[in-house]
Amino acid sequence: MPDFKGFPDGKVRLTPLPGPFFTDLLPQFDHLDELKLILYIFWRLDHLEGAFRYLRHVDIVSDAGFMAGMGATPEAAQAAVEAALEQAIARGVLLQASLDFEAGMQSVYFLNSPKGRAALRAIQNGSWRLVEGAQQPVLEVIEPPNIFRLYEENIGPLAPLIADGLKEAEATYPLPWIEEAIRIAVEKNIRNLRYITAILERWRREGKHGEKDKPKDRPDSPEAGQSYVEGKYSEFIEH
Repeated sequence: MPDFKGFPDGKVRLTPLPGPFFTDLLPQFDHLDELKLILYIFWRLDHLEGAFRYLRHVDIVSDAGFMAGMGATPEAAQAAVEAALEQAIARGVLLQASLDFEAGMQSVYFLNSPKGRAALRAIQNGSWRLVEGAQQPVLEVIEPPNIFRLYEENIGPLAPLIADGLKEAEATYPLPWIEEAIRIAVEKNIRNLRYITAILERWRREGKHGEKDKPKDRPDSPEAGQSYVEGKYSEFIEH
């Protein structure tokens, strides 16, 4: 074993570790390989860029320096890493997901942190994309559309009263409802907030696609659209 010569003079980049690592995790570790793997992942992630940082399985096992310390032979090192990954995932330190890269599906690992959990949710619901970077593809979570931008892009300019109405709608109805109501308004070419609000209010009162809605009365059907124009919501609609 080579002797450690000590840390060098001058400034050295530090790798931050969260407090709970020492208070909650460190007393639990009973396998040296798992501890070595977790410390290594903290160090590698600190050298990456992007809001959502992760390591691919290949990033870990292709690091010759790290793998040399995990086993006397390549086979032993590979087995040690696989076991350590399983332990770290079971313990809740790491989160695992599969992503489709150009080379095919690969396992990726996140720390079980707020950003790691957000990234995992984004992968599970499909609201993510990979942006090819210099070091590795960067994971970006696709933010839901801003309601004001959505209105301006599809309906028209924002006036103060319209902005207030959108704020009220955002606080009252789920965003997917608002998005669908705007889509219906565009399809019917009735581009105003009163029409959108009328759709949302009807869904709130009668159920969006509930038992009360017969097939021809679905909110996105032509009959339903016409009922907004000619029916009980006609006083709210400019056409």
